[in-house]
Amino acid sequence: LPVFEASTGITRLETVRVSRASADQRAGRAGRTEPGVAIRLWHAGQTAALAAFTPPQILASDLSGLLLDLAHWGVADPSSLSFIDPPPETTLREARDLLVELGALDAHGALTPRGRIIRDLALPVRLAAMAVSAAEEGQAAEACLIAVMLTEQGLGGNSLDIEDRLRRFRSDRGDRAEAARGLARRMAAEVAASRARSEPALPGALLMHAFPDRIALQRGGRGRFVMANGRGAEVPETERLAAAGMLVVADLTGRAGAQRVLAAAEITRAEVEAHMPEAIVTEEQSFFDRASRQVRARRVTRLGAIVFDEAPLPRPRGEAAARALADGIRQLGLAAVPFPKDVDQLRDRIGFLHRSIGEPWPDMSDAALLARLEEWFVPFQGDAGGIGGIKGRDLAEGLLSLVPYALQRDLAKFAPTHFEAPTGQRHPIHYDGNEPLLSIRVQELFGLKTHPTVGDGRLPLLLELISPGQRPIQTTRDLPGFWAGSWKDVRADMRGRYPKHPWPDDPANAMPTTRAKPRGT
Repeated sequence: LPVFEASTGITRLETVRVSRASADQRAGRAGRTEPGVAIRLWHAGQTAALAAFTPPQILASDLSGLLLDLAHWGVADPSSLSFIDPPPETTLREARDLLVELGALDAHGALTPRGRIIRDLALPVRLAAMAVSAAEEGQAAEACLIAVMLTEQGLGGNSLDIEDRLRRFRSDRGDRAEAARGLARRMAAEVAASRARSEPALPGALLMHAFPDRIALQRGGRGRFVMANGRGAEVPETERLAAAGMLVVADLTGRAGAQRVLAAAEITRAEVEAHMPEAIVTEEQSFFDRASRQVRARRVTRLGAIVFDEAPLPRPRGEAAARALADGIRQLGLAAVPFPKDVDQLRDRIGFLHRSIGEPWPDMSDAALLARLEEWFVPFQGDAGGIGGIKGRDLAEGLLSLVPYALQRDLAKFAPTHFEAPTGQRHPIHYDGNEPLLSIRVQELFGLKTHPTVGDGRLPLLLELISPGQRPIQTTRDLPGFWAGSWKDVRADMRGRYPKHPWPDDPANAMPTTRAKPRGT
């Protein structure tokens, strides 16, 4: 079955088990004209494991032709139609981007005059776009000859080199080749421009109009190329084209990580500059250098992901640097951000309120903060030139900016940083667990008759009561209940271990203290 990968723009054949519906249909063919026998080469029980039906083709196809038809009918938004099987949104988006790049649709999804001609040609969209562009340069006949050859398997042989195949196709005197050349002439007549050239252009110069995203530059050694769409492609080292500096790839197979070129033509940078000057841009870029964890800047001349020239620039500052730094954090993960202890606690406090109360208190999880870097990180990091230059106060301001202004003043009331014990001592509250935790010596809570809370009195603290030796002796969410209940057992055990410290019978009415008992008592 053909399977289209929107991310690569490639349709590849995949061998899959037949569906039950298809198997039944093929069995029916055996008896179409007279009684017959259908033999299935598997156990009868395996039939039940087959998929009921073959997947609808619209779910695994290049949809650029469909979008052209819809635009011709006045439908700019396919989601407005009631499909029996709605096409995948990612595939639609990739098809729309391609048609805009080829000039067949405008930015609003409407059919352009150029798109109307492309649609009328009996060619796949990319090859039709090539024919239209070639006609503008007086090369319609050559382009249509290449297009017909590529759509008919075996014409001109099976060489990877399109120039070699084209020479064979021109010299082939067979009926099939003659008919194909006649078809190419009729197509050329449909799109021919008034101006003509005496010498035909090389195939690569024409094919780049059909496959601008598959213009490829050799990188990493013989036969290894990177395409303008950012994907890698390989040509067998034994092929002549493996030594080419640049190619335009008309056909390839394999998955995104290992694509093998099946048909390509050699081109040069000069040809790209002559035929597609608008595709080559020179710009200043700020980027994150993962090795040094610093933001760098450079001036590059590129075609998509292909970089032709680059030169270093002074280290950037401001928004461009902050955005590059945000890209680096996406690569490294939020753990790379040097949150100081107080900012970590701020994040934990807000995150606790989100978990316990919900919106509008914002989510402070790693995934949520990574998704919102443009909101809380970028606007506050204009001075940072790298990971090491990120300042804690800027991180704190950024995190607070996610909290609605009306709630910011309530943060201390709902999630205070510290608990003030009856002794007057302040102890940090930890919000990094499932519930807020206060670790405190039990003697400091003597005289307290109500359980400490946060969340404006709605949420009890988890008290980790510790001994004078800083060892946990009890956890509780009900301090009065602890005083009245298990305190007796704790008191009996602790008096023997820590005789110098007070262990009163009635801690709810005792004086809190941070000291041991005076000598002689």
